[in-house]
Amino acid sequence: MLQCDFIFRLKGILEFACQLDNPNGVQSQSTISKSFQDLRSKVTSKNIVFTVCNSPVLIWPNTGFQSSVESLTEASACGDILQWIESDDGGSKKSSKKKDKKKSGPTVVNMKLLFEVTEPAGNTAPSLIRVSTQQHCVKMPLPLDCALSVTTDERLETVCTGLVEALNKQLADMEEVVLQYRKGSSFLVPQPFHFQLPEPAGLITVVYPAGVPDSQLQAVREDLHRKFELPCDRPYLRRANAFHFPDAAYKDGYLRNPHIHLNPPNIEDAKLYLVQGVYSYHHYMQDHVDDNGWGCAYRSLQTICSWFQQQGYVETAVPTHTQIQQALVDVGDKEPRFVGSRQWIGSIEVQAVLNQLLGVTSKIMFVSQGSELATKGRELANHFQTEGTPVMIGGGVLAHTILGVVWSENTGQIRFLILDPHYTGGEDLQTITDKGWCGWKGPEFWDQNAYYNLCLPQRPKSI
Repeated sequence: MLQCDFIFRLKGILEFACQLDNPNGVQSQSTISKSFQDLRSKVTSKNIVFTVCNSPVLIWPNTGFQSSVESLTEASACGDILQWIESDDGGSKKSSKKKDKKKSGPTVVNMKLLFEVTEPAGNTAPSLIRVSTQQHCVKMPLPLDCALSVTTDERLETVCTGLVEALNKQLADMEEVVLQYRKGSSFLVPQPFHFQLPEPAGLITVVYPAGVPDSQLQAVREDLHRKFELPCDRPYLRRANAFHFPDAAYKDGYLRNPHIHLNPPNIEDAKLYLVQGVYSYHHYMQDHVDDNGWGCAYRSLQTICSWFQQQGYVETAVPTHTQIQQALVDVGDKEPRFVGSRQWIGSIEVQAVLNQLLGVTSKIMFVSQGSELATKGRELANHFQTEGTPVMIGGGVLAHTILGVVWSENTGQIRFLILDPHYTGGEDLQTITDKGWCGWKGPEFWDQNAYYNLCLPQRPKSI
């Protein structure tokens, strides 16, 4: 998790313009670098202005710090800016933050990059130059996006200085990408992505060339993994791993990680073992599919697939019920008439589909009766510690997703973090957490006499 109170995010567009060195459309490296140097000079000029979104605040960071609001000075704490930002309910963002006690993650302050276009009039008369030769120029928009994580008492002047430095670094990174991937007068647009890495790296920004898939950027990621001393067996820097800002909504409408809003049970001498990363909550009645009474294992499988997608292991979309059924037909597990039916599936079928559609292998844990699940703390703790994937469990006629356990090695006490696919309502986080659709359950939650199969997906070893 981010160890900060605020993320200042600065976005803007700069136009890259480069004159061709010859009519054949070839540019030298020095010509391109000169154009980027002009842009870096622009962001360090006195004309640069930061505007704080949804507020009257304008800041001139390169003029000894000037602000359009008299009370905001270079000595002001960055948290002071919240009182000037209007929240969605019409009040200030500062008051909204106090009310929203369930808010998770740092507060995001969004800013836009502007430039003053008027200059003081000089005493010299304008001069005109006529150029008779034909001029060729390449122009390209550069989507700048800088992020800076800070604590609430950080000085506003320090924040703005840090953002100017981030702009300069990002332009240098964009120059490197443009030079590396250019072909004659054809340039690929450099795109910035933010990633939250383990401490001490924290929130970083990486620039990738648009149109080049992750599969062709393996060497770039390997260099970055070495630079930031990241493990070489799991992805951290694929586009799907990009940091999701707390104030941004997910466009697909699914809830992410509802379990982070729960407090773990208090068991003496117990440790917490949780799913690692981001998943979507899939449950009955979503996607205009009425699967109430038969689709719980399908929904648990979809949650698992969403985890592999959002950790960057696969780029394929979460499969539909029909695609899941077709995959089972394709591997010879079911007859063709199975497609379009309302037949249940279990852990073995989930294992087969993960392998067929995602290339993911899974281990199966067999439990002859539900009462034995209370003794599986060590196996489940080890799974979440090493693999960190959601676990599908099926028993009797029900399927659930296990997202973690609290387990005491000394006493054997255990609680299970359950994501329940049988929920039929809307994407209401409070209802889902308050009513226990995502919640901690004791061993008595399981049918003590039913047998259970658990599907434990394994992480592929890749970056």
